[in-house]
This record gives sequence, structure tokens and C-alpha cells, in this order.
Amino acid sequence: MGPGIQVFLLLQVLVTLALPEDNGGWVLDRDSPVQEEERCTVDKVDASITYSQFIQQYAYSRPVIIQGITDNVEFQSLCTKQHLVREFGDRQVRLSTANTYSYEKVDVPFQEYVNHLLKPQDLTSLGCDTLYFFGDNNFTEWGSLFEKYTPPPFRIPGTSGAYSFGIAGSGTGVPFHWHGPGYSEVIYGRKRWFLYPPEKTPEFNPNGTTLSWLLDTYPYLSEEERPIECTIRPGEVLYFPDRWWHATLNLDTSVFISTFLG
Repeated sequence: MGPGIQVFLLLQVLVTLALPEDNGGWVLDRDSPVQEEERCTVDKVDASITYSQFIQQYAYSRPVIIQGITDNVEFQSLCTKQHLVREFGDRQVRLSTANTYSYEKVDVPFQEYVNHLLKPQDLTSLGCDTLYFFGDNNFTEWGSLFEKYTPPPFRIPGTSGAYSFGIAGSGTGVPFHWHGPGYSEVIYGRKRWFLYPPEKTPEFNPNGTTLSWLLDTYPYLSEEERPIECTIRPGEVLYFPDRWWHATLNLDTSVFISTFLG
């Protein structure tokens, strides 16, 4: 074996070993059968967009991904698996079922969630049987973390922001639902989004999972029935307008935070 091949193999080993750390110690799932969309159909803009342009072009009419609008390098460093378990491992977190209309709640220590419940989506489980950590955050106990987060700067007139922080395994997500406008930012991992305007109600099982919808329903949708979709990564913020239907799918173990404007 020549020295060039030896170096190449060594680099492959080092890259493989480094992958979990590249995702903050959370699990990447590059071998999952469910990956990113063939073509992103959400508008993408960079941080040069002005507030006036945002209001006129997107705030009330359509979703947009804004790249580089926030600088959360420090917040990301605090969201590694090692740091969060060390700082918040004994804190209680409230888990919700990942279905559309009714959320059953379960309280567990954060460390128990990370060590025993944070898994890839089980294909045989319904959304109403899947526990998901998002929202329901205790701002007293998690306040030291949230104060390090820099939210997107653009606000809808007459609204204020409320955070929803979550960590979830690959293949998990929340099926279609709607609420007021907001932003979603991925801190680690990748999150795929599916969106429909308010007047176009998607066909879905409210107790199913996003993964089952993607595997069983999505492939049979015509071009006109397909959602607007895209995958967001760290450094990108997705904005969605009021009452837009949306479903999410975590492609890796993902750490994410939403800012709901109400």
C-alpha cells in the first residue's frame, strides 16, 4: 500500500470519527433513506435584504429562507450534546406527542430524554405515540441558554417573539399544522420543511408522522399538489407567514429553535 493511499485512508477515518463532533456530538444520519428534496422551492435571500423588502415581499405572503441573518456561533457552542447534558441533565423537560391536534404531555429529566428517548423515528409508530421535545420550555431554568440566542431582527408590526427550543432524532417531526407567523433556525443538523398556503389544506393523517406521510402520500402527489419545500441548515433561518400549513422532518438528530410572532 503506497503512502498516498495510507494518507487517504487515514483522512477517511478521521473524517468519520469527526462527524459526530461536527454536529455538536449529536448523531448525523447521512445513510438515512430519507434525504433532502430534489429541488428547494422556497425563496432564498441573504442578509442584505432590508426590513422594508422583507415586509413587502414575504411577511404576509410567502415563506423565505434568509441566510446569514443571525450570528449564533456562541449559542451553537452551548448547544453541544456534552454541554447541554452537563448543564441541564437533571432538569425536567416536557415532551409532547408529535401529532397535529392533541398533544399529550410527559415530563422526564433531560438526561433521560437524551440517553433513552432521543432516537430515529420508528416507522411503525403513529405521531400520537411518538414523544417529541419542542416548546414547553421552562424559561426560568433554561433562561441562561436562551439569553445567548440572537433571534432574527425582523418583526411583524404588533407582534413580539416567543422561543420554542427543541432536540429531536432523525426521521422525527411534526405533521401538518398551522399557527401564527414565525421563524425556525437549525443550530445542529438538518430540518426539511413542507409548506402549503392557508387556502390549500394538505391531505394527511393527523395522527400519522411526517415520515409516514413522506413515504406513503408524497410520492403520489401531482406537481400541482406538491408542497413548497426546502431543507434548512445551520446559518439559515426560515420565515413562515401567518396560517401557513407546515410539517417538519429532521434529517439528522437536530437542535433547533423557533421564534413565534404573536
